[in-house]
Amino acid sequence: MSLSITNYEKIWIEGLNRGDVSPADQAFAPNCVIHMAGAPEPDLSVTAFKQLVAGLLAAFPDLRIEVVDQIVSGDKVATRWIARGTHKGPLGEAQPTGRRIEIEGLILDRVQEDRVVERWEQWDQMGMLQQLGLV
Repeated sequence: MSLSITNYEKIWIEGLNRGDVSPADQAFAPNCVIHMAGAPEPDLSVTAFKQLVAGLLAAFPDLRIEVVDQIVSGDKVATRWIARGTHKGPLGEAQPTGRRIEIEGLILDRVQEDRVVERWEQWDQMGMLQQLGLV
């Protein structure tokens, strides 16, 4: 049985899996705020979010994200995801390690007209750093 996910999330994930952050402009409302636990700026604009994710994709060019669960209730969408990739590019000041990672995350979106207007996201940043041997 295949998982049915929201259209906006499908557009976003398919873009990420191609290494392309431009589908964010379809998936997120222009004034969307992304609350990212552990980010240097915890409340990101869509532009800042795209820059952060583009940096991650540059560090892990083979990164593949899979939606594992998704629950929709009214204007809220909860998503659990898993990502796998190889550290082949710089990640901040860390040079490529060639190591594979597998990380999980949770998202809670507030959606209007099939676009995210507010997102709360948490993912296992410490687990990623441990898998890379950086902590």
